[in-house]
Amino acid sequence: MRIAGATVLLTGATGGLGQSLARAFAARGAKLLLTGRREDVLRPLADRLGARAVVADLAERDQLERLIDEAAETDILIANAALQSSGKVLGYAPEQLDRALEVNLHAPLQLARALAPRMVAAGSGHIVMIGSLSGRTASPGAALYNATKFGLRGFALGLRQDLHGTGVGVSVVQPGFVRDTGMFADSGATTPPGVRTVSARQVAVATLRAVERDRAEVNIAPLELRLGSALGGLFPSLAAVAQRGAGADRTARQLSEGQRHNR
Repeated sequence: MRIAGATVLLTGATGGLGQSLARAFAARGAKLLLTGRREDVLRPLADRLGARAVVADLAERDQLERLIDEAAETDILIANAALQSSGKVLGYAPEQLDRALEVNLHAPLQLARALAPRMVAAGSGHIVMIGSLSGRTASPGAALYNATKFGLRGFALGLRQDLHGTGVGVSVVQPGFVRDTGMFADSGATTPPGVRTVSARQVAVATLRAVERDRAEVNIAPLELRLGSALGGLFPSLAAVAQRGAGADRTARQLSEGQRHNR
């Protein structure tokens, strides 16, 4: 997929990772349509990059429908928006569960379903789901986040098969711990001993590569995390024991406390 000249819809553009993605696609010559909840951040970002901006809360279905109407000419969808949903599920109110599911899973599925037909008719397009290594293996204090990211991965890989031969590609991009921005950095949590991180710029570059090379699944993390997530998907009980031994419970508590106000 050629990015230059393509219309790119990027959700979650006001977050740190979203801003890195926006800059990377703008540098490739994309015509950007940026969306996010925080108008005070979204408008200046759009002005700097010569982009269109649509303020929308993807947890609200009427606002999602309005965004779909505004984004009808999309060639490339980057579904990046996600709520910080760490913490034990028993600590969530029902409405908080619903909100996380709406933003992290329902909205990207609906956007893909609504925007893909035009791409198929044109014989060209690409859909990227920004997932997480939490969509490959479960971890303590992240059941809700795991659920949405496992679902996003399954949807992306299944949709890719549905669209095979149409000229429309589908990718899932899955970062590990991002050190300089995003949910992990914002929480103030520290990684378990020996666990390394990646930068938002690395994630943005990997996303460009996923679109240009039509990659099905791109995992952006140090080798030990990529191997650990692959093995964890095959042997979940063994992974749980290994995570407890490595101090994952402590990191999970830090993430939960640092993100509680954003539920």
